[in-house]
Amino acid sequence: MGRINRIFLVLLCAFSLMGASLPATKPEDVGLSSERLQRIHAMVLHHMDLGEITGAVVLVARKGQVAYVDVQGTIDAETKKPMTRDSLFRMASMTKPVIGTAMMMMLEEGKIQLGDPVSKYIPEFKDMKVAILQTPGGPGRGDPPKFYTVPAERPITIKDLMTHTSGLSSGPMGQSEAAKVRRQPTETLADYIPRLGSTPLEFQPGTRWMYSPSDGFDVLARIVEIASGMPLNVFLKQRIFDPLDMPETSHYPTDAQMPRLVTAYQKTDKGLVKTQNSLSMSSKVYFAGGGGLISTVDDYSHFAQMLANGGELYGRRLLSPRTVKLMSSVHIPYTLPGRTPGEGFGLSVRVMQDAVFGNHRVSDGSFGWSGAYGTHFWVDPKEELVAVMMIQTPIREMRPEFENAVMQAIVK
Repeated sequence: MGRINRIFLVLLCAFSLMGASLPATKPEDVGLSSERLQRIHAMVLHHMDLGEITGAVVLVARKGQVAYVDVQGTIDAETKKPMTRDSLFRMASMTKPVIGTAMMMMLEEGKIQLGDPVSKYIPEFKDMKVAILQTPGGPGRGDPPKFYTVPAERPITIKDLMTHTSGLSSGPMGQSEAAKVRRQPTETLADYIPRLGSTPLEFQPGTRWMYSPSDGFDVLARIVEIASGMPLNVFLKQRIFDPLDMPETSHYPTDAQMPRLVTAYQKTDKGLVKTQNSLSMSSKVYFAGGGGLISTVDDYSHFAQMLANGGELYGRRLLSPRTVKLMSSVHIPYTLPGRTPGEGFGLSVRVMQDAVFGNHRVSDGSFGWSGAYGTHFWVDPKEELVAVMMIQTPIREMRPEFENAVMQAIVK
């Protein structure tokens, strides 16, 4: 190989390892108003002035091009280190749509079916029980609830887990029992997940919607490992993160990344208080499906844009358009007990079913999710729009405010 060719190969390899952004454009070129987009900046600044967040990074893309990025504030209230576009955020439950995508890839490859019982992959989930409440827990749930169990009327399925209708670790009864078998720091998905099969479900499978914060999607993460024959972190890197150019995304920040990790806070009457053990969802050995990923606004926008494009980005197809449509369809209507007015639920994502009924600003058919530390994203297929908000304080009212600020900027 000639010297020039060797240099070109080194440069090409180096470029492939570098993070990039989606193509940028002027807002007006994709039907957005530059002036109106500034209301996003004002909304973020307002919450900074209230002392609710130290800063934020937000991104809006339309028609596959980034039309607006805003970086404000600091990554830490004490050091005042400036927020940057490549600041790292704990994604928490925004990990779930990534796992959902992995499951849909396994579905396309014929390695799973949505109606498969979980016990097909993890035998310990056979013959599960359902908890029937006798007395609730004590004040502040210091005392666990008292209950008895009855047999589950049917097995829980992959679809039940993906739609939060399984009842697994969804409420105080199941969670109190799950706490008794909780994983140890050195354990993997393979070590811990089978033990969950001994815990009772909160309700009969499929009868209601109740969020499973971690365990439900951790089980799905284990099924990805079993179906693919790969550890989850390897699968995600090789099959999702590398193809989508998401080099900053993983289950644990590297030493080099740590200085860019935004400090997580809780809002209190005395101001912002640092969240203790804020990397508890992340691990170097336990690759959770319900949370745990860390990422940047650009990395996650690549994932969201892939979904907006019908499963493809940069010429690399992860899913077919029909599969993305299946993932983002309403599988659980908002009329099912437990759901939010107007919001149905798809396979790992909320789906806007009736925005007018629910007083939401996003289009019907929009889909996405949020994270416990404040992150939020959605994809709007009708408007060909992707929006990502990165903060690290759980200020719930910022989600609809961000949605409103984005949607009112659409002028064409």
